[in-house]
Amino acid sequence: MGTVTPSGTPQPTAAIVGCGDISSLHAEALTALQIPVVGVCDVSPDRAQALAQRLGTRAYTSAQDLLAQACPSVVHVCTPHAEHVPVALEALDGGAHLLLEKPVAESVPQAQRLVEAADAAQRRGVRSGVVYQNRYNPPNRRLYELISSGALGAVHGARAAVSWHRTPEYYAARPWRGIWSQAGGGVLMNQAIHTLDLLLWLLGPATSVTGHAATHLLGEAIEVEDTAEMLLTHAGGVRSVLHATNAYPLNAPVTLEVHAELGSAVMAGDLTVQWNDGRSESVSAQGAGTGRSYWGDSHRLLIEDFYARLGDPDPFWIGIEDGAATVAAIAQVYDASPDLRGRGTISG
Repeated sequence: MGTVTPSGTPQPTAAIVGCGDISSLHAEALTALQIPVVGVCDVSPDRAQALAQRLGTRAYTSAQDLLAQACPSVVHVCTPHAEHVPVALEALDGGAHLLLEKPVAESVPQAQRLVEAADAAQRRGVRSGVVYQNRYNPPNRRLYELISSGALGAVHGARAAVSWHRTPEYYAARPWRGIWSQAGGGVLMNQAIHTLDLLLWLLGPATSVTGHAATHLLGEAIEVEDTAEMLLTHAGGVRSVLHATNAYPLNAPVTLEVHAELGSAVMAGDLTVQWNDGRSESVSAQGAGTGRSYWGDSHRLLIEDFYARLGDPDPFWIGIEDGAATVAAIAQVYDASPDLRGRGTISG
């Protein structure tokens, strides 16, 4: 499981399962944190070997072989969505801590299965975390502080928009992204899920969800939706709305607005807060990292925090149940969209 640190605790070791696009951010973070990577895995030998050479470690094409032979203490799951739960269950069953990319599962039953496994593993001292890295962005953290402390007063409502651009070529490069059985959904499940998580984090759990999803532009390239809208009622009665599309001509900044008793806050990259008494505040977004601009440095911050908390008795603060909540909310929108191909796919 690794060498011993000067403090006498074992040095954690990592493995990455899934060597696609997002794995590069995990690799960069682990390198920066000087966490030894004892193996990487992908069904594509070429992808696995490329990342292994970059990290100076061994490549595997079987997650089972990696777990049995490399014995990592932490497993980073970066696979296509349909493979998240099988790999995560194997890691937890073997006693490895789990850091899982979104979504936690491609269906509600699978998400619940993983919640139960993570709860059982937590009782054995095995930690689980979900990569909702946008919670680490300074504007989002400040907005959470303002709401949770009562500085903005009672929240009247919130609205958010994700207007991004995806092409048929984007889906052709990774065909699983546009297939119900592999992705579990489209723009809601793959892109806007982060913004949905922010709404649930900022305003509380959803007590009811409705909405509609459709494929307006990319129907010849994908099975899943490219556009959706949803209305959420949160605990306490606050309502929020979310609109998401992959049919915009470009990748516009994600926007999130909160209107409250004592002022309003607008997040569009940076955060701008305007109080009713004339005061104002701005919080700049962190600089972009080496990946896509909307990823920034928050992956590294989350991964660093996860490793720092491995010895804590309490669960990691972004747990599998948080991931399951977003999957459940998205399922309700799909169920309310009878004209969407694959209706009900993630509910049953």
